Amino acid sequence: MLFSLPLFLAPALVAAHGAVTSYEIGGKKYEGYQGFSPVAGAQIIQRQWPDYNPIMTVTDPKMTCNGGTSAPLSAEVAAGENVTAIWKQWTHQQGPVTVYLYSCDGEFTACDGKGKKWFKIDEMGLWGDVLNSNNWGTALIYKDLKWSSRIPKTLKPGNYLIRHELLALHQANTPQFYPECAQIKVTGSGTAVPSGASLTSIPAYAAQSDPGIMVDIYMGKGTSYKVPGPAVWSG
Repeated sequence: MLFSLPLFLAPALVAAHGAVTSYEIGGKKYEGYQGFSPVAGAQIIQRQWPDYNPIMTVTDPKMTCNGGTSAPLSAEVAAGENVTAIWKQWTHQQGPVTVYLYSCDGEFTACDGKGKKWFKIDEMGLWGDVLNSNNWGTALIYKDLKWSSRIPKTLKPGNYLIRHELLALHQANTPQFYPECAQIKVTGSGTAVPSGASLTSIPAYAAQSDPGIMVDIYMGKGTSYKVPGPAVWSG
């Protein structure tokens, strides 16, 4: 006998995903966007994403900031300080966490995240040697519902987008991307800027066929994992 999924469970499947919904910077909390209960005219630093359903391909235009294009506010952060992203919910424990910055080179209203200007400042993939385990960056999000990353101390001041991405790998060869962006103004006296191989475009920071994206964690005896995209730039 075949059984169909009860309709009342459908919203629960959507709610099983998650997104960054607030930030802590310099001891101050900044509210983010609430995709399924948005507040009209919300004074937030986060680019307003339409939903937190998964993005399934690395080339999807929504990969830049989950479809978000603008925010009314920005948060000031000194180079060398931490930015902590906070989730209200997250249920997957297999996959990497990555954090990127993008130099706006001007006002946020004209900052579209396009071009080869994204650079990675933080990542955590697999630790240990068992792919089919909970020893992943996203397992720490599952546990703590937060992720803290240090802005490189020598980074040149300016307006930046900060982008947090969770890549869920719990379904074989079916990657699920969950990115969100916020607007930050980096201060300090640094002069360092990334260049060359440290810079990438988003979408398409890697091929869909990249072994860090298209992976079956349940097959074989794989003992290593390389987070897709460029290496972390520390300044």
